[in-house]
Amino acid sequence: MNSIDIRTPMNAIIGFTDIALKNEPAPEVKSYLEKVKQISDYLLSLINIISNAVKFTHDGGRITFETFRKPGTAPDNIIFGYRISDTGIGMSKEFASHIFDEFSQENSGARTQYQGTGLGMAITKRYVELMGGTITVESTKGKGTTFTVELPLTLADPIEKREAYTAPVQKRTTDLHVLMAEDNDLNAEIATMLLEDEGMHVTRAADGCEVVKMFKSHPASTYDVILMDIMMPRMNGYEATRTIRSLSDRPDGGTIPIIAMTANAFAEDVVKCKEAGMDSHLPKPFKADQLIASIIAPKN
Repeated sequence: MNSIDIRTPMNAIIGFTDIALKNEPAPEVKSYLEKVKQISDYLLSLINIISNAVKFTHDGGRITFETFRKPGTAPDNIIFGYRISDTGIGMSKEFASHIFDEFSQENSGARTQYQGTGLGMAITKRYVELMGGTITVESTKGKGTTFTVELPLTLADPIEKREAYTAPVQKRTTDLHVLMAEDNDLNAEIATMLLEDEGMHVTRAADGCEVVKMFKSHPASTYDVILMDIMMPRMNGYEATRTIRSLSDRPDGGTIPIIAMTANAFAEDVVKCKEAGMDSHLPKPFKADQLIASIIAPKN
């Protein structure tokens, strides 16, 4: 199992939850849906570290996940934490002290065979620190690794004391024509519903070969943006993007925004998307506002 195995079903859970919430459900149902959304968001935040534990633990090994809480520095604060331990290949003490440095990779065949960029843990540490938290690692070469994350949280006021909040109205994006390459029917249905609800027109291609064919067979300016999945049959998203970018008889192939919409969410995957010619990277599972924002301003 890897992050794709987790992200693909989570994309469906988050996507359909967003759609259900937009249909103005009854108050009790809305409350349940909001709880599902909160839990999904939390589970998503655990995938970078869990994926690494799975990647570096051999068959028959063990991965343990536990949560804990302890008092904070003030009466209305708590420290919420989680600990992920594995019995994988582990790290040397020397490398463990640099695990959060950018581009750091231990010089061992078991680790370098994955050809990563060494950015994943540096990005994770940055996210944790932006939330005011800490992340630490303990590891023994050949025996396993334990990551511990602690985040300070402020306890919410009781519901009756909360002030009413009105979300800002999003600018609608009507009449944009989106060409979407997605081989998973469920993911395609979710994205189509979200985009059409914003007034966009969506045309779906089932794989990389089909998205190239559809782009070539329609006049220039037919499509305003391409949403490109990565893991597709016959031709993957990287190959499809390179093909579209290199079409000699279609100058618009070099300028049309192409957005990666994929469960490949490691830092090295972002680099590969850029190298293939994509404008931006949207990891699954995505939220409706993230998808809309990527289409409105695809270059980042």
